[in-house]
Amino acid sequence: MKKQLFFLLLLACAFVSTARADYQLERPKLVVGVVVDQMRWDYIYRYYTQFGEGGLKRLVNDGYNFENMHYNYVPTVTAAGHASVFSGTTPAFHGIAGNNYYLNGKKVYCCDDPSVQTVGSNSKAGMMSPRNMMVTNLCDQLRLATDFRSRAIGVSIKDRAAILPAGHSANGAFWFDKSAGCFITSTHYMNELPQWVKDFNKKNKKDLNQDIAPMPIGVTLTTRLAIAALDGEQLGKNPTGDTDILTVSYSSTDYVCHANGTRGEKVDEIFMTLDRELKALFDALDQRVGRGNYLLFLTADHAGCHNAKFMNDHKMPGGVWNQSDKKKELNAYYQQKYGIDKIILDFFQNQVHLNRAAIEEKKLDFRAVCQEVADRMAMDPAVMYAVPFECVATSVLPPAIKDRVIMGYCPGRSGDIQVITRSGYMDYSYEKGTTHVAWNPYDTHVPFILMGWHVNHGFTNRLVFINDIAPTICAMLKIQMPTGCTGTAIYE
Repeated sequence: MKKQLFFLLLLACAFVSTARADYQLERPKLVVGVVVDQMRWDYIYRYYTQFGEGGLKRLVNDGYNFENMHYNYVPTVTAAGHASVFSGTTPAFHGIAGNNYYLNGKKVYCCDDPSVQTVGSNSKAGMMSPRNMMVTNLCDQLRLATDFRSRAIGVSIKDRAAILPAGHSANGAFWFDKSAGCFITSTHYMNELPQWVKDFNKKNKKDLNQDIAPMPIGVTLTTRLAIAALDGEQLGKNPTGDTDILTVSYSSTDYVCHANGTRGEKVDEIFMTLDRELKALFDALDQRVGRGNYLLFLTADHAGCHNAKFMNDHKMPGGVWNQSDKKKELNAYYQQKYGIDKIILDFFQNQVHLNRAAIEEKKLDFRAVCQEVADRMAMDPAVMYAVPFECVATSVLPPAIKDRVIMGYCPGRSGDIQVITRSGYMDYSYEKGTTHVAWNPYDTHVPFILMGWHVNHGFTNRLVFINDIAPTICAMLKIQMPTGCTGTAIYE
């Protein structure tokens, strides 16, 4: 009996050992993260019948579609959006509080870095890096997990849309220098452009010798550069067998929508171009890496508000709220009351930055002045709430707004007062155009579709958030999530 029990125990141990030995870590050859600047979620269905078969339709029909993906913070702007998608967190943690923000009393651009130099031109357009992002991101984590054998490349027309997704340790990030008419990088990544980028600039010189940003050619050139990166860096064909990652951000959609709103021939044209270029990108991936060998996701850095005139013409709420005019009005008022010239230092992204130095010089109570300015701001009929950031947690803001303000607030970088306008009220031209910055669904609701490696077709309407994307990809790759991650893996 004892011999039989001993034999069974040996068999059990052998089975467990075999099961463990048989485990194989699987990862795709390539991850591709696509961000479409200012793409509203509903554009997928607005244009669905006009799309071709191999682009956005393929994503919907082959991929897994998270229909209810939202940004969970304000301000909803480009730099913060790109940083959030790939870091799995929000401005409160990654520190990219906007496209611009104040740091030590000085207004700075999100990617400015005077310690680096331009590579590829003689302008200052390359003095950029991800150093202001305070956490790692998806690309960094993949590089860490493979002892930096994985290769990470980011491409976009906008510098911030190439730099922030690619992360701190990227092998390269490349963006368009309008003044030089070519794609460039910075010494943060390398001291000389790779030959494939030089060849790309030379081959596309005629197209690049113009302002490509607000034109369909901008979408086409972004795809061409992404495919050139695939070939030039041999992405998805890593000699070590490790997973590579490519980030691609289409910026031209944003420029066109800012100028024309959410409707019209130019908006239609840019999204039809996007559809065709996505097909070209998918076809290139199929040919070079192979269907089923790459994992791709598509999302947006924010959405966009319908034009106020368009809404008013159809008897719906909306209007223009000019932040510059409000700043002048309040500065004039407080100049008379306190003798302070420019008590409001700046006002953008629906955040008020007060002149702390001037307030202290007058020996005024900063918190009292801050509340006073907020109260006066709230008297504007276009404003629902104006709350000092220090008071947000205890304010009467509805939870849906309060949580977004808290998740978007970065101490030392965000403003002193958060302003929440009425639905549809934005700082842009009334006649045409649009912008984005708000907590409302028209600015927060964006696509998120996974396609390719280990992804089954399907969809869900359950609520998910933008900071869930990075941990989802990390969970699929079996790598650690980014250092500031606040999202949750949602792969189903």
